[in-house]
Amino acid sequence: MSTKLYVGNLSFNTSAQDLEAAFGEFGSVTSANVIEDRETGRSRGFGFVEMSTSEEAKSAIASLDGKDLDGRNLKVNEAKPREDRGGFGGGGRNRY
Repeated sequence: MSTKLYVGNLSFNTSAQDLEAAFGEFGSVTSANVIEDRETGRSRGFGFVEMSTSEEAKSAIASLDGKDLDGRNLKVNEAKPREDRGGFGGGGRNRY
């Protein structure tokens, strides 16, 4: 079963291909993506990498957490499930 990893503190120059190459040293990368701002298309400084097995993911975490990539020390850990943030957009006041 694959394991999804959170990769934080990315340089704005780091691409999904860079992540795939770095994590590929520790096993098979199922997917790699850098999260971008919707409006500007610029990196938000974090991304996700999916490794094919939990053993490969643990090896990648142990080796890459705190390691320099593109001049930044990576923060790598197992991704937490996304929380349900509700279906209503921002605004902050009840309209009903």
